[in-house]
Amino acid sequence: MNSSFLVLALAIIVILSYFFNIISRKTRVPSVLWLLGTGILLNYFDGKNYISDEMVGKIVEILGIVGLIMIILEAALDLHITRKKRLLILRAFLSALIILFASSFAIAYLINFWLHEPFIKCLIYSTPLSIVSSAIVIPSVQMLTPLKKEFIVYEASFSDILGILFFNYLIGAESYRPLGVFLYLGEMLFSIIISIIVAILLIYILGKIKLEIKFFLIFAVLVALYAFGKIIHLPSLLIILFFGLIINNRELIGRNKWIDQHTPDRETFKELESQLKTITAETSFLVRTFFFILFGYSINLLKLTEPDVIVIGTGIVFILLVVRFLYLKYLNPNESPLPELFLMPRGLITVLLFYNIPLEFKLTDFNNGILFFVILVTSFMMMIGLFSANQETVEDVEH
Repeated sequence: MNSSFLVLALAIIVILSYFFNIISRKTRVPSVLWLLGTGILLNYFDGKNYISDEMVGKIVEILGIVGLIMIILEAALDLHITRKKRLLILRAFLSALIILFASSFAIAYLINFWLHEPFIKCLIYSTPLSIVSSAIVIPSVQMLTPLKKEFIVYEASFSDILGILFFNYLIGAESYRPLGVFLYLGEMLFSIIISIIVAILLIYILGKIKLEIKFFLIFAVLVALYAFGKIIHLPSLLIILFFGLIINNRELIGRNKWIDQHTPDRETFKELESQLKTITAETSFLVRTFFFILFGYSINLLKLTEPDVIVIGTGIVFILLVVRFLYLKYLNPNESPLPELFLMPRGLITVLLFYNIPLEFKLTDFNNGILFFVILVTSFMMMIGLFSANQETVEDVEH
């Protein structure tokens, strides 16, 4: 393809994605559905196969890793921790934790019943399917009231973080030894200590750099730390999490003479937070755009019509819906379960974790069409949830 046409195509995709966001706010149809649909159409009209399946898979994987880092950072920058919000944060954390584990084990039993494979392999496959995609849900709930929006933001953020940590534990070599849990908890404690130190150092560097170009340097450091942590098998996403949390919550590092001298003051923190949020949001927008376009491009629509995909995919969605309903109805009974019941899309993290399942844990007969099916159906369910939000739970978007 001519390079000028390629640049034009990329620019048009970004412009389209921007308009999809506007249309999504007006119609409550999630922008991810527009992006996936665009990718599917591109594949349908691409008679010359400009992009091979192997190349699409590799690009999607790379975009997924960068997107994962952006998601965790964006989620952390949205988690403003105050005493007034303790109950809300606790409710969202318990919702994410209980629904994640209940869904993971229920879906694992379904896959085990279907394929008769070892249960641990089935659990590794079911965990990504049980994680709510903050990359999809957070940009889509802007029209809800602040209380409902905050609950969804906290819940989706916790679901991402807890789901990734649980997945990393399951695929870890030490997971199945008698002391595996304690070893993993020890690694997490070590990572938390390192994360806090590195986060404070990064904030110190941010405050000292006088050049205009500094945030992408920090992003590069975060990506390098993530990659290094993956190589030495440490939960390095904690570094990104704590970096974002401290930027957004200066009080977390307390008052200390050395810290006060070597970290920016409160006003500088506010300025850094504002700039970092803007740049992170813009970067996440680009990554999400190309990720879902390419993911849509890679979807084989014929797979969605296969009996296994329809039956098992429907069973998985049914489990997700029932578990979420039972929790919201009986363990979180303060409010109506709507529209939160349907706000459970699967997306970027689900796909990325599927790409990261080690060969020794692969299920030979698992149909990847199920992954496409669950992502599409849960995205449509989110659209239903947003339409079900009545005027009392929706803010006036025009104001």
